[in-house]
Amino acid sequence: MATVHDEITPRLSRFVLSQPVFFVGTAPLAGDGHVNVSPKGMGGTFVVLDPHRVAYLDYTGSGAEVAAHLQENGRIVVMFCAFEGPPNIVRFHGRGRYVLARTPEFDDLRPLFAKERESGQRGIVVVEVDRVSDSCGFSVPLMDFVADRDVLDRAHDRREPEYFDAYWQKKNATSIDGLPGVDIAPLA
Repeated sequence: MATVHDEITPRLSRFVLSQPVFFVGTAPLAGDGHVNVSPKGMGGTFVVLDPHRVAYLDYTGSGAEVAAHLQENGRIVVMFCAFEGPPNIVRFHGRGRYVLARTPEFDDLRPLFAKERESGQRGIVVVEVDRVSDSCGFSVPLMDFVADRDVLDRAHDRREPEYFDAYWQKKNATSIDGLPGVDIAPLA
């Protein structure tokens, strides 16, 4: 049985910020649409903004499901699991919005993240958390964290900025269900 908290406590904040991976779940409104669960990682890409808000830095990837679902309905859950140490699962349920790169709000939020690499960044997901819970996680396996992968960093660093404009237009403009996805203004 989950324990529901009034807010993101300092203990919960320390726990989530120490996890090397988290999972994001979203879904479209249509009953026949595809539910999406995305693993996220890379140190320095997640922040607790205050006791009721979190955010993560989103880099260019193969799809745009989270961005599309948030634009359509805002529903989101972010989940962290302890793979080392005492078992624990923390979930933040709430309403999210996708803040596109190259916008003033993105520029205001970006310095809050420790991840320095900018190549390939396409947005920030901001979540207004309305339910904070943690539960046992007794069946989550113990695993050793070795390191963040640098494959995405290296792939993005090889690209010119104009590459991302074309990629976003071709691969991220719509979700797999045809919802509007990422629509970032091209470089001038």
